[in-house]
Amino acid sequence: MAPMIWEKLKSLFTETPPEVGLFKEEWEGLLVANMPLYSRLPGEVRSRLHERIGRFISSTRFEGCNDLELTEEMILTVAAQACMLVLNREGEPYPDLKNIYLYPTTFSSVQKQRDETGVVTEGTVHRLGESWGTGTVVLAWDSVEQGARNISDARNVTFHEFAHQLDHEDGDTDGAPALPSREAYRSWARVFSTNYSEVRELVESGKPSLIDPYGATKPAEFFAVATETFFEKPRQLHRRYPELYAELRGFYGLDPQEWLS
Repeated sequence: MAPMIWEKLKSLFTETPPEVGLFKEEWEGLLVANMPLYSRLPGEVRSRLHERIGRFISSTRFEGCNDLELTEEMILTVAAQACMLVLNREGEPYPDLKNIYLYPTTFSSVQKQRDETGVVTEGTVHRLGESWGTGTVVLAWDSVEQGARNISDARNVTFHEFAHQLDHEDGDTDGAPALPSREAYRSWARVFSTNYSEVRELVESGKPSLIDPYGATKPAEFFAVATETFFEKPRQLHRRYPELYAELRGFYGLDPQEWLS
């Protein structure tokens, strides 16, 4: 089935360049209803987000899977959250991204794992989202919607998967996205390594962790989970891991604590 709603939105934004300021009042209403974080943004940040959303929809194909019929609400909710991560990026929001596939709910995929002896096993796993290095993001709509509406649990599948997209832009999904200098990489490596190790120790000892335990599985997941925490629990993250917060604030060019004032 052709993604007619996406094509309609794409044509609107293509015919009227995003910087002109095309953003319907009804779309703002959808974001207010679906994404409480949007209501906290200052006016100038909202305007910037609208521009980013326009570019995002113009350059990224949306397609519904398993008979999911796409709506403007779905496309705008995904696009707005994805663009929160690239509010201060010039040009295309995600230059390497080509497709977004939306499932109605949890979907299954085949996963291969190699153990320490080199034996590869294959099994089916159930997913809320996936990010592929080939320029594709796969999401379960019900999880997208739930993550967008609850902005204080630090669980947001859209933030998570698009953090992986940013991580992969330098060729490796390893917890270190593209940074501007060697000094920046050194600082990032030191801070993330220290905090990753601390969270792993907490999880292994069964102690509570501000950052979701899934972040302790590997550095790439730590970056994605830390991103969720940065946007949804900024004050707690700043208090508990100030250096980690500073690195994320520098990378994203945002300070979400300001939106809570």
